[in-house]
Amino acid sequence: MNKILYVIFLIAFQVAFSQSKISGTIVSASNEPVAYAHVFIQETKQGTTTNENGFFNLEPVAPGSFTIQVSFVGFKSAYKSIELQPNETVELTITLQSDTDLDEVEVFGSRFKHPDKIEALTRLPLEPYEQIQSISIISDKLIEQQGNLSISDATKNVPGVYTFATYGNKRESMSSRGFRGIPILKNGVRVNSDFRGVGVLTDMQGIDNIQVLKGTASITQGVATDLGSPGGVINMVTKTPRYYHGGDVSLRVGSFGQVRTTFDVYGPINTQKNLAFRINGALERADSYRSLVSSERFYINPSLEWRINDKTKVTVEMDYFDDSRTPDLGTVNLGENDVNAIYDLPYNQFLGFENDRSITQNSTYSIRLDHKLSDKLELKGAFFTSGLDLNDKGAGLGNVVSVANEPQYHIRERSYSTSTRSDNNSVLQFDLIGDELETGKIKHTFQVGFDYRTSKYATTSQSAGVVDTINVYQNNTHTLPSLTLGTTGYNGGETRALGLVAQDVISWNTWLKTFLGARISSTETVGDVENTRSTAFNPLFGVIVSPLKNVNVFTSYTNSSYPRTAARLGENGEELGNERYDQLEAGIKTNWLNSRLRFNLTYFKINNKDINLPVYDASWSTILYYEKGGNDQRQGIEVELTGRILENFEVIAGYSYIDAEYKEHTSFVYGSSPLNTPNHTFNLYGNYTFKGQLEGLSLGAGAYYTGERPVNDWSSGAVTHEGIVPNQKPFDVDAYTLVNMQAAYTFNKHWQARFLLNNVFNEIGYNTYRTRYINQTDPRSFAVILNYRF
Repeated sequence: MNKILYVIFLIAFQVAFSQSKISGTIVSASNEPVAYAHVFIQETKQGTTTNENGFFNLEPVAPGSFTIQVSFVGFKSAYKSIELQPNETVELTITLQSDTDLDEVEVFGSRFKHPDKIEALTRLPLEPYEQIQSISIISDKLIEQQGNLSISDATKNVPGVYTFATYGNKRESMSSRGFRGIPILKNGVRVNSDFRGVGVLTDMQGIDNIQVLKGTASITQGVATDLGSPGGVINMVTKTPRYYHGGDVSLRVGSFGQVRTTFDVYGPINTQKNLAFRINGALERADSYRSLVSSERFYINPSLEWRINDKTKVTVEMDYFDDSRTPDLGTVNLGENDVNAIYDLPYNQFLGFENDRSITQNSTYSIRLDHKLSDKLELKGAFFTSGLDLNDKGAGLGNVVSVANEPQYHIRERSYSTSTRSDNNSVLQFDLIGDELETGKIKHTFQVGFDYRTSKYATTSQSAGVVDTINVYQNNTHTLPSLTLGTTGYNGGETRALGLVAQDVISWNTWLKTFLGARISSTETVGDVENTRSTAFNPLFGVIVSPLKNVNVFTSYTNSSYPRTAARLGENGEELGNERYDQLEAGIKTNWLNSRLRFNLTYFKINNKDINLPVYDASWSTILYYEKGGNDQRQGIEVELTGRILENFEVIAGYSYIDAEYKEHTSFVYGSSPLNTPNHTFNLYGNYTFKGQLEGLSLGAGAYYTGERPVNDWSSGAVTHEGIVPNQKPFDVDAYTLVNMQAAYTFNKHWQARFLLNNVFNEIGYNTYRTRYINQTDPRSFAVILNYRF
C-alpha cells in the first residue's frame, strides 16, 4: 500500500513540477533583432518582451497546443502555432514583416490596441468599445485623408459635436450635447482655463489622434469648471516616437494664397533601439476670401522616448504653436433680433481696421512614466503643463445708428479695443492599474489614483470706445485714427484641485460586467480678498451586457459638480453650495469584421435640477437673493458607424438629435433652447481605394449637415446683455450642408499627390456668437498636396 502511494506521489510530483519552456529570437526581414517586441501566448495570456538583442524566454509553460503572437509598432503581427510536450524546450525564430504603411491603423485609430494616451481621459486600460461612456476616436490617417487643418474640420466626423462660435475666426469653440464651449485638452491637460470655453487654436500636423468623450467626465477630469463640461471633452493627442526610421515632408498650395509646408521625422537613436525620437512641424501663410484678412503660423512638436528596460519607459514631449491672424468681424443682421436678416457681405468688404491682429501662442510639455509591476499590474505617472498667451487688437461693431428715431441696421458704430490673456494649467497624475486580476472566477480591471490640477489665468483690456460710424453697404476706411485708450482693466483667478479616483470593472462572466467608480474632489479658488473651497463626491455606476461576443449593451449613471456659483447666498444668507449635473446614458456598442467596422447607438439625458438661480424684484432689475431649483435639460440620441465596409472602402457616418431646453428657469423662457444648439447634425464620409490597374488611386467625399439653431438665449425679462432683448424670441440661424471631395494618388510607395475640393456646392452657412460675431463658413476652395515618405 505504501509503495502504491509512493508511486502515485512520485508521478504527481513529476507532473506538478515538469517545466516546459518557449524561447527564441524575434528578427526583422533584414535579420536584425527586434528589441522590446511583445511575445504573447493567446490561450494562456502569458507574455513577455524581447530584450535589446531580440531574445525572449517564456517559462514555466504548461504542456499543450498554443498560438504565439508577436507584435511591435511598425511591423505586421506574426503568429506561430506550436505543440508543447512536458519538459520540452521549444526554440523559435520569428520574422516580422515591416508595415510602413501602417495598415492596422483605421480611420478610428489602431485596430488592435487602444489609442495613445486614452488613459488621460478614461484612466482604464480599455478600448473605447469596452468603455461605459461614448468615446469617439479620430486618427491621423483620417485627418490626412481629409486634409483637416482645424479642430472643427476633424471633429465634424463625430456626431453631436459642432462649432459653437469662432469669435471673429480667432478661436475654435466646440459644443456637444447642447453645452457650449466644451473643454479642449492637449495630451490630457487643459489649454484654456476660462469657464466660458471661448476656445483655442491648434495645428493638426502634430496630432496622432483626437479623442472625444461625450457627456460628464467628472470621474477622470474632476469638477465641471466650464459651462460646457457636462457635454464632454476633446483631447488632442500629439505624435510620439517610433522605433523604426521613417518620416515625410509635404507641400500644400491652395486657394486664397495658402502655402503650407510640413515635416515629420522619427526613428531610434542608439544601436540598442531602446531610445527613439520624433519631431514634426509646420509653417503656413494664407490670405482669405475676404479682403485684408491674412494669417501666418509656426508649429513644432519634438518628443523623446526611452525604454529603460522591458518593464519601464519614459516619454518626454513638447508642443509649441504660434499663430498670427487678422480677426474678421464678419457681417451684421439687418433687422431686429427676432428676424433672420443676415447680410451676405461681399468678400471685398472688410469691417475692421488693417492693423487688427490676433496672436495666439501655446506651449505644452509632458513627461510620462509607464512601469510594469507584473503582467497584470502597471504604474502610470504623468505630468502635463500648458501655457497659453493671447494678444488681441481690433475693431468691434456696436450699436445700430438711428435716424429720425428709425433704426438704420446697415449703419453701425465701430469701436476699438485691445486685450491680453495668459493661461497656465497643469496636471500631476498617478495611477495603479490592474488588468484582469482574478478573485475566484471573477475578473477585475481597476484603477486607483490621484491627480492634482492647477489653473491660473490673468487678463487685461483697454478700449477706445466709439471710433467712427460705418455703412456696411459702402467701402469704409481701414486706417485706424489717432486715439487714446482708456484705463487698463485687470482680471484673473487661480484654482487648485485635488482628486482621488477609484474605478473597478468587474467581469462576472463572459456576458456581464459592472462598472463602479467614485471620485472625491477638493477645489480651492484663490481670489483677491479670500479663498473659497468646495468638496464634491461624484459616483459612477454602469452595467455592460454582452449577449454576443462583439455586442455590448450598456447603461450608466454619473454626475458632475459645478463649484463656480457655490458661494451664492440664499434668502437667509446661507451659501447654496455646488450645482450638480446628473447624467443617464444607455446604448449599444458593436464591432464587426475583426474589429474593422464599429456601430454605436447612444441615448443620453443630462439634467441640472440643482441650479443656483437668481431671484429678481418685480422690475427684473435687481437680484434679491438666489435659490436652488430649475431644470436645465439635455437629452437625445447619437448614432455612429465607423470603419471599413470592404477592405478598400472606409466609411464614417453619424447622426445626432439634441433636445436642449430650459425646462424651468428664472431668467429664460420655459421650453426655450440655449443659443447655438441645433436639434439635428449629420455626417457622412467615404473613401474608396482602387485595386488592379488603378492601384494607388483613392477617392473620398463627405457631407456635413448642421441644423438650424437659435442665435441667442430667450430672456424672460432679466437678462439683457450681448444683444439679448427681454421677452423677444431670437431668430434661428439657417441650417447648412457642406460637401467636400478628395482624390489621392500614391506612386512607388514614396510619393503621393492629393487634391482637395471643399464646399463643392459653395453653400454658405453662418456660425454666430450671439449678435456680436456673425461669421460665414468658407466658400468653395481647393488645395493640392505633394507628400514624400521615406
